[in-house]
Amino acid sequence: MKTILLAALVLGLSGLAGVAEDKKEVDPVGTWKCEYKIGDQARTSELTIKKDGDKLVGTMSWPDQKDEKLKDVKLKDADLTFSAVRTFMDNKIPIDYKFTIDGDKLKGKGSAEFNGQKQEFDIEGKREKKDK
Repeated sequence: MKTILLAALVLGLSGLAGVAEDKKEVDPVGTWKCEYKIGDQARTSELTIKKDGDKLVGTMSWPDQKDEKLKDVKLKDADLTFSAVRTFMDNKIPIDYKFTIDGDKLKGKGSAEFNGQKQEFDIEGKREKKDK
């Protein structure tokens, strides 16, 4: 009976340790180099996330538009969401982003409405390494 009780206790504690590992804190802070495609064209952007007190802030830059402030930056578990306004040929296009962060990689989607059509695109990024 003691053996069964001991085995159950060890398994129970092992399970709790696994849960603690799964809930490790995700850090979105940094500069992320992102790549995506719209149609057949490969595109790039740079996402910068910072902490301002206890909230997250940041900017998104594209080759032809720099430092657009992010709106409603939120992190829940490993999911990072925000929106940014892309200016393209005198059009202002709000884009909603949703990423999942895994270490120094992120993967997700951008979603925008342009000329009455909703368009989604996949986007991936890697965090730039910090200089020491």
